[in-house]
Amino acid sequence: MVVRRPGCLLCREEAIELSSLKPQLEELGIPLLAVFKENNGQELDAFKTFFTGEVYVDQKRALYGPVEHYIFLSALLRIGVWRSLWRANRKGCTGNIIKGEGLLLGGVFVIGPEDQGILLEHREKEFGDKVNPIQDGLATAK
Repeated sequence: MVVRRPGCLLCREEAIELSSLKPQLEELGIPLLAVFKENNGQELDAFKTFFTGEVYVDQKRALYGPVEHYIFLSALLRIGVWRSLWRANRKGCTGNIIKGEGLLLGGVFVIGPEDQGILLEHREKEFGDKVNPIQDGLATAK
């Protein structure tokens, strides 16, 4: 999981869903990892309560490139973003929506062993655009 912001309630919601797959991924010998572009200290530590895998900080932002995908604040005018916020809030996810650099979008990747490369690449198109963890993520991992 390439995370946009550790304090984002939408990122935390996706982390919970992906973490629910950890036992099945472990059976397949697949690690569950989250990568951040910045270390926000307490928010990064708080994220670990939502995510059961290993957490790394990519200070060089290599995993976010070679072309970084940004979205502008006008994205808050999109109905899909508001639906995602409402969905995450209904599930009890908490967090902030403004602290930290949150315009660089994240995503989810399933990377195969050795020379297989990227088997699943889901890059966010807007805030809250997430991969279906069971249909897409787990099916690809298998």
